[in-house]
Amino acid sequence: MKKILIVGAGGQIGSELVPHLRSIYGNNNVVAADISAEKCKVLAEAGPFEELNALDGEKYTAIVKKYGIDTIFNLVALLSATGEKNPGLAWNINIGALTNSLNIAKDNDCAVFTPSSIGAFGKDTPKDKTPQDTLQRSNTTIYGVCKVTGELLSDYYFNRFGVDTRSVRFPGLISYVTLPGGGTTDYAVEIYYDAIRRGAFTCNVKAGTYMDMMYMPDALNAVVQLMEADPSRLKHRNSFNIAAMSFEPGQIAAEIRKHLPDFKMDYQIDPVKQAIADSWPNSMDDSCAREEWGWKPEYNLQNMTVDMLVKVKEKFDKGLIK
Repeated sequence: MKKILIVGAGGQIGSELVPHLRSIYGNNNVVAADISAEKCKVLAEAGPFEELNALDGEKYTAIVKKYGIDTIFNLVALLSATGEKNPGLAWNINIGALTNSLNIAKDNDCAVFTPSSIGAFGKDTPKDKTPQDTLQRSNTTIYGVCKVTGELLSDYYFNRFGVDTRSVRFPGLISYVTLPGGGTTDYAVEIYYDAIRRGAFTCNVKAGTYMDMMYMPDALNAVVQLMEADPSRLKHRNSFNIAAMSFEPGQIAAEIRKHLPDFKMDYQIDPVKQAIADSWPNSMDDSCAREEWGWKPEYNLQNMTVDMLVKVKEKFDKGLIK
């Protein structure tokens, strides 16, 4: 990777991936692009930025040519719970942005990374240690349908046109930098904010609901590690299971209580999010990622909780959040 374009840079992943890549490859070699310049002021001030609707293929192509881009990170997506409110819009955005990215990459000799998700699995998928290759036809969300479609399209462009496409199936991502935005696993971020803010949290998924999760620093490292991997070692491409930790709400609450003994949690179930969570794996088998490109996470629930509580409290103390 020498000249990188990150499309959808203002989202949860992009807002942290852009500075991470700039720290490795240099500010001027990582171009951030998003439909909204307003929410990307920090990214724009630190390096190249372009305002872009990823459905505008003409402008997208012009940006790729302008900067001599060789690697595209397509991060444009409506997330799981948000997508269920407007399935048509979710399909148009998620698949439209991907299709443009793949076609532009084909015509301009670019590699493409597009994140997939645990949402690519469905209710009939094995729940525990979900295999790398398994049934994905029982999906119950438009988000999941888009992810499965994206995996198939990305593999098609690799096999048919030789486009270097790579992807990981992210678990729920936990971060103190960017607030969550419409995902089913958002509770695992919100709980830390409310623990600091008011010492209590109302969880919108049931006790005993296990889902795979990952701390953002591990997610960022996974992306770079995969994109820098020797292609001759990759038996799979779209998409690799990656895992770090699996827990249910009671376990994260118990971990928080080790540091905030008076923390309390109750439940008010969101039926849409609960139904989505029930259709997803409890945990994923990531042995293929470990074997093919050396994936290994650094964070578990314990050391992530320590870091999250410290970093969220710092944000409150500085008045960055209320």
